[in-house]
This record gives sequence, structure tokens and C-alpha cells, in this order.
Amino acid sequence: MTDARLRHGRASLTLSFFVQGVTFALLVTRIPAIQDRYGISDGLLPVFLAAVPILAGVGSVLTEKVVARVRPGVVLRWAQPVVMLALLGTGAGNALWQAALALGVFGLAVGALDASMNMMGVSLQRAYGRSIMLGFHAAYSLGGIAGASMAWAGAHWDLSLMVSYLPAVVVLLPVAFIGSRWYAEGTSAEADPGEEQGKGAASVSFKLLMPLCLVMSFAYIGDSTVSNWSAKYLQDVLGSSEQLSTVPYNVYMVTTLLGRAVGDFGVRRFGAVTVVRCGSVLAAAGFVVVALAGGAWTGMLGFTMLGLGLCVIVPQTFAAAGRMFPGASDTAVARLNVFNYVGFLVGSPLVGALGDAWSYRGAMLVPMVLVLATLVYAKSFGAEPARYGGGHERPRTVDVG
Repeated sequence: MTDARLRHGRASLTLSFFVQGVTFALLVTRIPAIQDRYGISDGLLPVFLAAVPILAGVGSVLTEKVVARVRPGVVLRWAQPVVMLALLGTGAGNALWQAALALGVFGLAVGALDASMNMMGVSLQRAYGRSIMLGFHAAYSLGGIAGASMAWAGAHWDLSLMVSYLPAVVVLLPVAFIGSRWYAEGTSAEADPGEEQGKGAASVSFKLLMPLCLVMSFAYIGDSTVSNWSAKYLQDVLGSSEQLSTVPYNVYMVTTLLGRAVGDFGVRRFGAVTVVRCGSVLAAAGFVVVALAGGAWTGMLGFTMLGLGLCVIVPQTFAAAGRMFPGASDTAVARLNVFNYVGFLVGSPLVGALGDAWSYRGAMLVPMVLVLATLVYAKSFGAEPARYGGGHERPRTVDVG
């Protein structure tokens, strides 16, 4: 029977994923308002937007070093409040340097937060002995829907950024911080926790990890294509109304939530390799439908297929890294997490450049090809542990409270 500490740890980590979904959605959905508040020019805005994922990558790399000395739960406990306070700072300033400072802190802290959250998710999944990783990411999707709804309300009633952000931070920051008291991690019984953290970096083969890094990048290129270009595509290419053009991203988020909510059952029944392959094919088919759509409703069908297909890939990529390097999973997850931001950085400019130079219909075929490339690397999701030869691990818990 599952230990009560594991159940509490799972619940508290699920809460952290939800809170991060709310926080991130509140930031990215109010970018136009941030631009207006600080008078950021159209030419300078891409620099600000690129700086956040770059600094997040730096934060993820630094987290790999920090968890050699402290547990990931400690990093997450303090990174999450910093992310939320940085969000508040983004809405509180009025000078350009203040926006740069707040977004810079947000980027560094969100990299540490993403890395440590997924480190803990991987270790808890190992302790449970069955797939639970998609459930954590489903909570993130739910938080994203909630945050986007809050942002919509703020924009609809013309609220200032500070007024929009403050209620969420006031409510969720103490809830998340109190919940962090119950963080718990599952570790391999074969490896001493200190040894795992101290020697993990040396035991992670980048050659073995690279297929998963590529899959992570491909998935986020697909994701950023939807988040950045779905509204423009529906309105400019498929001739929808401005109001209707806002629907695809919401539909995408809802289908992402639904797919992740049931995805763990699919992994338990059919295995991670089969689920990732099916998700890749469905996502690629979604891009085809979007590219060939003759009208807005067909386009929305394509974006719905994209949400259901892409949603399973990222959580399973983190889980696969944990299985591949059970004695150094924190190191593997931190390095893999960097490619989350690589995909985010590459995806939107790539589609935009191809759309301007060629056509937006044609541009949709590029992420389609990249998502299909996941099929080449799908066998990595069923790889045996690189260090322990595929032997079964007996889990135990580490209380970080």
C-alpha cells in the first residue's frame, strides 16, 4: 500500500504544478498589456520575450548544481514564491529597467522551478511504481486555463496589471508555501541519496539523453506554434472573426488537460512507447488538418487534435529520462529541461519567418515533420536504466519538510 507520506507529497506537488500553470498563464497572456505599460517597442519586445526562456535555461543548469547540495524540494519551496513575486513585480513597475529586472528574475526562477518540479515528479513516479507524471502536468494545464481566464477578466474590465495579478499571488503564494511542508521524494534503494546527488552528473551520458532532448525540443516547437500563431492563423489565413480567433488556444488547453488527465491510464495499459507514438501521429495529423483547412471550424479541429497529441509527449520525456538514469535522475531532468526552452525559443520565430517568406499553411508542415521525427526516437521511452541494468528498484521516501 502507498505510504501516506507519498500521497501527501503527490498532492502538494500537484498543487505546485497548478500554481505554476496559473502564474505562467497570467504572464504570457498579458504580454500586450506589459508592452503598453512600459512602452516597449515592437522591435525591443522580441528581445524581452527571448530573454525569459534563455534565463530559464540558465536557471535549470544552475539547479543541476544546487541539487548536488540540497534536495529538489528545497529548491522548489523557495523558487515558487520568487516566481510569483516576480510576476507581481512585472505589474508594479513603470520604468523599462524595472520590467527587465522583474522578467529577468522570473526567467531564472522559473527555470529552477520547472527543473525541480519535474525532478520531484520523476522521483515520485519511481516510488509509486506506475505512471503518475501526466497527472502533474494535467494540474499545470488546469492552472493555465484558470490563469488565462483571470487574464481575460482583467483585460475585459480594463484592470491594471497589478490589480489583475495581486489576488492570485495573495491567495496562491501562501497556499503553495504551506503545501511545500509535505513535499516528498522517492529515491532508489540501491543508491545512497548523497551519492546520487554528488555523483549524478558523471553518470549521465549525453549521447543516451540526446534523443529525449530532441523530442523535448520538437514538442515545444509544436506547442509554441499553437500558442503564438493559432489566433493569427485563424484570422488571417482562414478568415475567421477576431472573437473566434481566440478560441483555438482555449480549445488546445482544454484538450491538453483532458489528454493528460487520462494519459497515465494509457501508459499503464499500453506502455510509454505506444502512447508517445500515438500522440506524435495524432499531433502530426492535426498539423496536416490545420495546413489544409478550408475554414475556421476545420482549423479548430486540427488544433484540437494537436492538443490531444502533444500533451502526452513532454511529461513522458521527463519520465523516460528518470527511468534511463535512475541513479542520476535529477541531473538528467535538469539537462533535459533546458531543451524545453530551446524549443520555445526556436518554434515561434521559425514559423513566423517561414510564414512571411513562404506561407503560413506551408509553415505548419515544418512542426509537423519535427513532431513525426519523435517516432524515430520513440524506443528511448522504453529504454532500460543505463546504470542499474533494468533491475527493479525498491522505492523509499525522503521527507524534505
